Amino acid sequence: MNTLALADPRADLPTVGGKGESLARLARARLPVPPGFHITTFAYRAYVEHHGLQQRILAGDAAQIAGLFATHEIPQDIADDIRASYLALGDEPAVAVRSSATAEDLPGMSFAGQQDTYLNVRGADSLLETVRRCWASLWTERAVAYRERNGVPHDEVALAVVVQELVPADAAGVMFTDDGDRLTINAAWGLGEAVVGGLVTPDTITMDRDDLTVVAESVADKDVMTVRVPDGTREAPVPEDDRCRPVLSKDQAVRLAGLGMAIEELYGHAVDVEWALHQAEPYILQARPITGQREVWNDSLRGDYLWTNGNLGEAIPSVMTPCTWSLVRAFIDEIMVVGELGGHPYCGNIGGRVYMNMSLTASLGRALGMTRKIRDAQLPVYGRVPEGVETPLLPMTRWQTLKAAKPIMGGRRAIQQLVDTIPEYVASATRDTEALRAKIAVSDDLPALWENEIEPRFLECNRMLAAAARQDAGSLVYLGARLNKLVGEADASVLMSGIQAGDGRLESLGPLLGLARYKRGEITREEYTRRYGHRCPDEFEVSVPRPVEDPGWLDRQIAGLTVDPGELLKRQDEASSAAWSRFRERHPRQAEKFRRKIDRWEAIVRAREETRSEMMRGFWMVRDFVVRAGQVSGHGDDLFFLTMDEIIQVLRGSRRPLSQVAKRRATHELYSSLPRYPGIIRGRFDPERWAADPNRRGDVFDAEAGAAAPSQEVTGFPGASGVVEGVARVIFSVEEGDRLAEGEILVTTVTNVGWTLLFPRAAAVVTDIGAPLSHAAIVARELGIPAVVGTRNATMLIRDGDLLRVDGSQGTVEVLRVPATV
Repeated sequence: MNTLALADPRADLPTVGGKGESLARLARARLPVPPGFHITTFAYRAYVEHHGLQQRILAGDAAQIAGLFATHEIPQDIADDIRASYLALGDEPAVAVRSSATAEDLPGMSFAGQQDTYLNVRGADSLLETVRRCWASLWTERAVAYRERNGVPHDEVALAVVVQELVPADAAGVMFTDDGDRLTINAAWGLGEAVVGGLVTPDTITMDRDDLTVVAESVADKDVMTVRVPDGTREAPVPEDDRCRPVLSKDQAVRLAGLGMAIEELYGHAVDVEWALHQAEPYILQARPITGQREVWNDSLRGDYLWTNGNLGEAIPSVMTPCTWSLVRAFIDEIMVVGELGGHPYCGNIGGRVYMNMSLTASLGRALGMTRKIRDAQLPVYGRVPEGVETPLLPMTRWQTLKAAKPIMGGRRAIQQLVDTIPEYVASATRDTEALRAKIAVSDDLPALWENEIEPRFLECNRMLAAAARQDAGSLVYLGARLNKLVGEADASVLMSGIQAGDGRLESLGPLLGLARYKRGEITREEYTRRYGHRCPDEFEVSVPRPVEDPGWLDRQIAGLTVDPGELLKRQDEASSAAWSRFRERHPRQAEKFRRKIDRWEAIVRAREETRSEMMRGFWMVRDFVVRAGQVSGHGDDLFFLTMDEIIQVLRGSRRPLSQVAKRRATHELYSSLPRYPGIIRGRFDPERWAADPNRRGDVFDAEAGAAAPSQEVTGFPGASGVVEGVARVIFSVEEGDRLAEGEILVTTVTNVGWTLLFPRAAAVVTDIGAPLSHAAIVARELGIPAVVGTRNATMLIRDGDLLRVDGSQGTVEVLRVPATV
């Protein structure tokens, strides 16, 4: 059974793969599917067994495997069956040859695009060669990586091939039968590869699922299409008259939609359909289930921008749930005053992770004539742009930019007026937020409570952080550089640490110093948990429980406190006193002036960190609200996969938002399974494609390929001065923090307040992400621990056990010795 007719009832998943099974079902239902046949998995397995290739395939790489298939002919009996089935289609027709794996087109795991498709294949000999190439595509690096991420054993998969007459399409596209309460059709000229491959922006027709009427239509400028040529296909320009002409008439769209709904009824669930149109007649090329379909969370597709997560990636280190993303957008709107400039976003969601749009601030700087000043101001916060990576400017004139920026200027003045109220706010913030948390626990009208009290309080917490962060921001940016010139890097680092004792220490150190006080019996368990029980590594993510929700949390924290931070602070205080003495001796006139500036700097940073802590208490309050809403509605943690607006709709009785939960869970699980994306992204970025690339870079992605080759040296910002040698411990999450022994060098992607407990044990700290004002740099300076931050490549180049020399003054990390291999 090497081949089967397309509609053969024996064409099941194990025999013809996911794509083949789907097409067989469509053909048996007499839907307009192009004629064709299946080359079964039995043929693939017989070929592999005949040549004894299985073990060589499992042991080889993609290039070696492709060579195996290219040099081993298909056995005569299999080749004869394929030739006979092909000749039955007619006089050597042009065909499409599509791979169909046994783990493909399944609910929640489509494997779309992981194996290969070949179009416009003509002649039996060409077909046989193409079949071998299809079989080999089961073992490309992309397909292997995809199976590994989805837990599919390599030795259990096999590949069938679907051969169909090629529709000489005048137009083609895709259709999604369930897009909320709508059906969506994408359409472009020519063969469908331009749409599926993302080469062209297609027309989009949105239709009501119930009566199949057109709700909305967007006609794109379609500049390219895929066309047939004698040796295959190629991209060609769309004729000028057709570029902005609608591909489908309304009648054609309705007919396609009717076919889509018929396929959905046949399958019993929503489907993603690939279609083609030839001489006004529709053909169905493929249909796959989307019961577990995913959304695309990718703002890099909105334009050619330069994105960085150098600051927000520190605060929000994980893939966000939709609930958290809706809150983060509200937070950004308060911090940045507005969420966009002329339709271009200030921040974006790329694969569930948050990034800032540097193109927007660069364009604003150009319009204001402050390009260099804004760039210099951003450097200590977001870090450097890698060599060779350009920052594309927004497609707006200077006048358009200034006009769009007017609300920003007014909003920032309003925020500035709140600065004087910060002490009063901080004094009562904990009490006020806790009072609302108590109301959440007993409320019988959660929607009213949200609108009247919880949301206003949440926004106030964000607004007060914005006020604290914006006061005299120049002192944060430029003070360090001025001090370096006067007293040198080492003394400047010490002078800028928090030199006041007791409660004058920065809030970032609060959980650590409070833990030491609790261990000494100076405060109670209740006092510690009330003040710090809401702080954790992933404190923005509202689906994550707060530490205080875990009864064993504090005991584990105590067990992990092996070094008294008080000793480090005492040493730093002594170093600070000595540095001040040297400063006064060398620059008596400047010393008092800078003493006032540094006092001002410390006050700003303390205010920023205190309001940050209360803002995170606000996120904890919202978490309480969502958990309670899940209990009241009976939908539990499903609500974390809805926005806050959608949660309120559910509380008011609507079930419509709940239809989005399954696909959003699937989307969140997918993005969470991928490696952490690069800190700098330029242009359109596909997280899945990037993750599957064995040559991917973890430091930068540049769609224009302008980035310089990755450096083999580890350099970054001087975070905290000092030189130290020690063994590297590469750690990617706080949960594995017990691997860090006292005196080792902590190497990680990024740190935040949840990592502070590890710092006293570390001889030095090295991070991929960060800048002089990042958490790692500030806390390391406070404790007198050398640090190099924002290297971008430390975790790529440094291995566990390497002997390092870290120079926090110069911002360099040198690998002195690598561990011996066994």
